[in-house]
Amino acid sequence: MPSPIEHDIQAVGVIDAVPKLLEVVCRTTGMGFAAVARVTEDRWVACAVHDGIAFGLEPGGELEVATTICDEIRDSGCAVVIDHVAEDPAYRNHPTPAKYGFQSYISAPIRYDGQFFGTLCAIDPRPMALKASAALEMFELFAELIGQHLAARDRLAVSQAALLDAREVAELREQFIAVLGHDLRNPLASIDAGARLIQKTPLDARALGLAAGMQASVQRMAGLIDNVLDLARGRLGGGFIAERREDPTLGRALEQVVAELRLAHPEHRIEAEIALARTINADSRRLAQLLSNLVANAVTHGSDEAPIRVVAAVRDDVLEISVANAGEPIPEEARSRLFLPFARASVRPRQQGLGLGLYIASEIARAHDATLEVASDAAETRFTLRMPLAPAAAIAEMAD
Repeated sequence: MPSPIEHDIQAVGVIDAVPKLLEVVCRTTGMGFAAVARVTEDRWVACAVHDGIAFGLEPGGELEVATTICDEIRDSGCAVVIDHVAEDPAYRNHPTPAKYGFQSYISAPIRYDGQFFGTLCAIDPRPMALKASAALEMFELFAELIGQHLAARDRLAVSQAALLDAREVAELREQFIAVLGHDLRNPLASIDAGARLIQKTPLDARALGLAAGMQASVQRMAGLIDNVLDLARGRLGGGFIAERREDPTLGRALEQVVAELRLAHPEHRIEAEIALARTINADSRRLAQLLSNLVANAVTHGSDEAPIRVVAAVRDDVLEISVANAGEPIPEEARSRLFLPFARASVRPRQQGLGLGLYIASEIARAHDATLEVASDAAETRFTLRMPLAPAAAIAEMAD
């Protein structure tokens, strides 16, 4: 069984974002060494390291805690920034810079659940203009993000222990999904803010690519969180609720979805014909979400060679929204499971994702007293929403 320190090293090691964060820290500040350290009263242990100056410390490596400035940060709870040790009145005679051979230093405390865990720190043998930059703000943001991940780890462990009771498995799973989805929003916002902050600083092409990749991941994670929370609300709250009203903006909302997906997937051609000549009694936000999920499904499973076709129109007092794409047809035996949550693994085993998009689209349709159907053959796969509307004459009569 691992010791508490080994457990903490493993906990940091499984946070996928940490290696990228340390690389971004070094590229943004120009510093050569950065680390996430577990700091206790008697130990300083490296949990993750980015070493570009051959400092010689690896994950699991230790420094004598009393010889580190991180020990002082543990006591004070405050970040420390040093541009040039030789010119810093507080640290020019401090033994730590001389012992480890650095001239610039920055470190921010990592806390979670109100407790001090350790530090996010960086050093370099050269002086750096850190105080005049946004470096400290970035360090504090990344330290907060790491702390939130560690707190989520603890909550996950508690939830897993509770799930050992077989009689509570179903209910606790749905509650856990809701809590986890909600809690993920805070670290996700931190990553997004950090990426935006990084992109405002002078960077080389590789660092810009890393920041852009982080923001793309944020957008994908935000969509997954929305889907997970919708699943939890639907299961725990008795189903989806559509806030329907006479809304003349539905057409614009659908057009905006198409425009956003064109930007997100420039490699796919998305053709749209949206012609809604009358006001629709519907929840525009939810129907836009339905369309987004259907187009995302077409992007994932459709052919790259043929366009995705979106049509929205009113025919005989029925609103129809359809998304069609070319590609392999959906097997007949799989169609009955398409609108079930987590069904993707059984329908398309090699595809990634939770398989919630079509389930949520079908629940949105149900909340509108509509149907969502699929037709699939060698020529195309088409999903179609059909929602009966009150006749236009009846709407005019009600208005009078």
